[in-house]
Amino acid sequence: MSRPDYQAAIDYILSFADYERASRVAVIFDTSRIEALLERLGKPHLAARSIHIAGTKGKGSTAAMIASVLTASGYKTGLYTSPHLHSFTERIQIDGKPIQESELAALIQKLRPDFDAFNQLGVYGELTTFEILTALAFIRFREKQVDYQVLETGLGGRLDATNVVQPQVCAITSISFDHTDVLGNTLTQIGTEKAGIIKPGCVVVSAPQHPEVRSVMSSVCHQRGARLVEVGQDIVWRMTEHSDSSQSFRLNGPGGSCDFTIPLLGEHQLDNAAVAVGVAEALASLGARISAESIATGLSRVSWPGRLQVLRRCPLLVVDGAHNTDSARKLVKALPQYFRFDEVVLVVGTSRDKDIAGTVDELLPISRKVIVTRSRNPRAADISALATEFSKRGVKAKEAETVESAVALALTEASPRDLVCVTGSLFVVAETIEYHEATGQHNPTG
Repeated sequence: MSRPDYQAAIDYILSFADYERASRVAVIFDTSRIEALLERLGKPHLAARSIHIAGTKGKGSTAAMIASVLTASGYKTGLYTSPHLHSFTERIQIDGKPIQESELAALIQKLRPDFDAFNQLGVYGELTTFEILTALAFIRFREKQVDYQVLETGLGGRLDATNVVQPQVCAITSISFDHTDVLGNTLTQIGTEKAGIIKPGCVVVSAPQHPEVRSVMSSVCHQRGARLVEVGQDIVWRMTEHSDSSQSFRLNGPGGSCDFTIPLLGEHQLDNAAVAVGVAEALASLGARISAESIATGLSRVSWPGRLQVLRRCPLLVVDGAHNTDSARKLVKALPQYFRFDEVVLVVGTSRDKDIAGTVDELLPISRKVIVTRSRNPRAADISALATEFSKRGVKAKEAETVESAVALALTEASPRDLVCVTGSLFVVAETIEYHEATGQHNPTG
């Protein structure tokens, strides 16, 4: 099929309600709709063994690590994540390879009659963009007969469209405040929504959590007869070395002591890696052929761009998709830990439904040289709103109408020994990567 067929398929997918593109849409979060659709399609979600991942930050990184470990262990592995950086095809992968545009277009062409007929029933309400993508992933994984499917929740957990599987293992990554309009205003409420993916009898591996969240996880696991494994308690790690392209750590857990290396930066990624190892060890205890060697190989090969990623040097250009206060705080901590620089020039663009004031508060300690911008995403915050938040704190931010112009300005203003950091949203990060690839400046060794 040609690219016009692919674009037509994407236009169809996006013709439905989409929370990612418009935060205030009339979406009823309820799994009954996706369950009814999947029943019609022959229950494809039950064709493979499942690992289900929820959390506020680190879901995608952790999912990618788990999938890479399973592939390195010899299993055909499906990976379903969201959002994407550059193309919808990234969301549905098998053994690290995204679905091809022609394959996605063919899937839509094949399943569109089912989607349309389902919507015409009018019983459950119209399908959403995310529900359609989720169904496509399940169908794809069934067609390719994957052994395992690693699934990242889109929003929350309890009412998420992915929460139709019966996972062998669940992973809960770091939980903090985000999407409070949907998930609740307290960590207990948010944690309860995320814990909704926990099924009776499964193994749950959790990243270090706030005491409120730990209490929720412990309670839910007890109620559902699930075994809880906690990073920081049952699994501990110690960083052994790091560079600006990788980091190594020693991990002690139920499986013993091992040394691992990941090509991702930030101490939070070590927490994520520890969760991934915990999941792998849990699967091994359930009979999977996973060794310490295949875990090490899988972790060393993982690819998850847009997170503390170096695009170029002299000056350093680093992109990071930090989009809430917790992730901004971790970014500010990580920059001086992993990089050497004189000053930081910040390029910031966020989504309008985020805690912009809180994010600005967290970013200010690292730099007062700021350029504000906005991505092309409809949810992007107004540039003036961002500039106002910085102005309230005594920082006169420069304004740039596009991400490309903002990055170009930042690189012009930075000295060779400075660091330009682009952050606030994965949409802004994606446009930065695309700009540098288009201008031939994407070689990080340059």
